[in-house]
Amino acid sequence: MQRNSDQPILVTGSTSGIGLAIARRMAEAGHPVMLHGLATASEGAALVEEFQQRYQVSCGFSSADISTDEGCSQLVADSREALGHPAVLVNNAGVQFTAPAHEFPSDQWQRILSINLSSAFFLSRELLPNMRESGWGRIINISSVHGLVASENKAAYCAAKHGLIGLTKVMALENADCGITVNAICPGWVETPLIQPQIERIAQEESIDMEQARKRLVGAKQPLAQTTKPDAIGSLVHYLCAEHAATITGASLPVDGGWTAQ
Repeated sequence: MQRNSDQPILVTGSTSGIGLAIARRMAEAGHPVMLHGLATASEGAALVEEFQQRYQVSCGFSSADISTDEGCSQLVADSREALGHPAVLVNNAGVQFTAPAHEFPSDQWQRILSINLSSAFFLSRELLPNMRESGWGRIINISSVHGLVASENKAAYCAAKHGLIGLTKVMALENADCGITVNAICPGWVETPLIQPQIERIAQEESIDMEQARKRLVGAKQPLAQTTKPDAIGSLVHYLCAEHAATITGASLPVDGGWTAQ
């Protein structure tokens, strides 16, 4: 069998944010990487070229729509064509929409459940047989602090992320004797461009500087009022793929500044 660092990895939602940071960390460690996300063919090709030149690893890209079972099958087919059988799957892709439960649109509910939860099931179902046959595999689900606790106006997101943790536990139990581990990472506030508008709004409304606004936003939930860097999530994924993490399975690992300790 290949060394763990040679095993191909598929990271969904990996053209930006946390997913891209995970893909970079794993490529840096020598893993062939399958990138996936909302990018044009030319943007994807440019990213592939960058990975190949910077990290000297094989790389592929797919923009398959993973909101459907068929789209997930397409992503797996694209991955196998580019890299062979992925031995590491990181289910990172996610979308968000906020509204009170009694006003939540049906289409947004279905969209969030499809991408944030169902895709992880469909992709895992496609890849697990080969992982079981080879006797080694890693599935890492990027859940959320909202997989452990709730916040108002996030019915679909919390339902999906809680469900992702349940799925993680079931697959961990089913594959415990196959050399496969399945774990969930549960980030709190992560330093991505998505939080910048919220920080700017607080700064403007309260007439404070950006750093104070960042602490105000993060500290409203986290005792440690500090955002997590995307690179830190990438490093945790890398850790979970190493042999010294072989007995960590079925875990939900908070990276949340103490949010869920309250």
